[in-house]
Amino acid sequence: MADTITFLPPKQAVLDRRREIVADLADLLPAGCLISEPRGLVPFETDAFIAYRRVPLAVALPQTTAQVAALLKYCSRYDIPVVPRGAGTSLSGGAIPQEDAVVIGLSKMSRILDIDFANRTATVQAGVTNINISEAVTADGYFYAPDPSSQLACTIGGNIGMNSGGAHCLKYGVTTNNLLGVKMVMFDGTIIELGGKALDAPGLDLLGLVCGSEGQLGIVTEATVRLIARPEGCRPVLFGFPTSEEAGTCVAEIIGTGIIPVAIEFMDKPAIDICEAFAHAGYPMDVEALLIVEVEGSDAEMDAMLASIIEIARKHGVKTIKESQSATEAALIWKGRKSAFGATGRIADYICMDGTVPLGQLSYVLKKTTEIIDRYGLRVANVFHAGDGNMHPLILYNINDPEDAARAEQAGNEILKLCVDAGGCLTGEHGVGIEKRDLMRHQYSDADLAQQMAVRSAFDPHWILNPSKVFPLDGRPAA
Repeated sequence: MADTITFLPPKQAVLDRRREIVADLADLLPAGCLISEPRGLVPFETDAFIAYRRVPLAVALPQTTAQVAALLKYCSRYDIPVVPRGAGTSLSGGAIPQEDAVVIGLSKMSRILDIDFANRTATVQAGVTNINISEAVTADGYFYAPDPSSQLACTIGGNIGMNSGGAHCLKYGVTTNNLLGVKMVMFDGTIIELGGKALDAPGLDLLGLVCGSEGQLGIVTEATVRLIARPEGCRPVLFGFPTSEEAGTCVAEIIGTGIIPVAIEFMDKPAIDICEAFAHAGYPMDVEALLIVEVEGSDAEMDAMLASIIEIARKHGVKTIKESQSATEAALIWKGRKSAFGATGRIADYICMDGTVPLGQLSYVLKKTTEIIDRYGLRVANVFHAGDGNMHPLILYNINDPEDAARAEQAGNEILKLCVDAGGCLTGEHGVGIEKRDLMRHQYSDADLAQQMAVRSAFDPHWILNPSKVFPLDGRPAA
């Protein structure tokens, strides 16, 4: 993709001292925890937002909070930019480095430190993968609710940075609703603790600031999260509709009547075709839109809720209703949905957008999205968390064709502006990163942005943490 998104120019003083910096960093870390050779740096030049790449100065892989603190103290002293990194699954470019930056990757900090069933909490290092928490407690009847599609790979530190959600966030909430406390290292190496095992902490809600701050306020090294008891039963059901608009209005009415399933996921025809070809999940192929609605509880509770949902769906022209009949069938239904991004990557390059809209605007925004994509001569597959209006249009393009790539980026920007204009926002769970940074002024006034940047400056006065991200490059306070 053409470099239409700019980065801050690298600091020449840092580049000139590269060899000395690398030697100093090596002294702060155990053997095998620093990468500085050009070949070894290549895997860290981008994240899942692959259109942009920058090779970092070095990659540090600390094993302890104390080592993270030593690294930040050193980088702060010498004004060296730092880019925190989890598993690199960011879809907004949140972990893309720059040439003068030290990447601090937390992949070696992957231990589950404490499981406390009495308080229903787990305390984990930031490099623990999302799925590993649930796997560690499932035999005892618990799980960790936020479940991004990348949950096999994404880490809790990254989830906190982007306030990640997932298919089941409709009922259980996103990361911020399931996060109780963190241990965090400030820009100068100071270690602080926010929150804990209690449901609420006294004082200012600094934990609420940290969750979703995209690594700009500090580096989270440990987190205490909420565990939830597994329900008595759960049942996903497929609903096929003749149009996307009818599926969208059905979602709005389900929520509008006060019914809150565990999940309501949406796929349009291109997404259905892509996911079925990959997962063979048994999706209906004669419909233009598909909803995956999951309910949970006792058999009687699930039957009652599904009866109400089916009644609403029939008012909106539903063509197919298919209940899962076994655990295997239920797993296949979710395999198809969870594989959507990877399955799409088999057939084309794509940009995955992340706008959020009010449910009453779903049908309108879906229609306008199609119009925008058609105008640019592109293709789109829509698959998203319909229950909370978190849209994920996958814009297909050829990354090796600069003109095609530029059109895809322009179309994506128009879709995000559409979401804001419809009463929504630029991001639901992927974060701003570099992808949406220059659209921030479409959502916020200069006064709004100034206030947000003032908070950021209070935590990191020299703006060394993830410096090219989130806020427009012009109009920033002097660091």
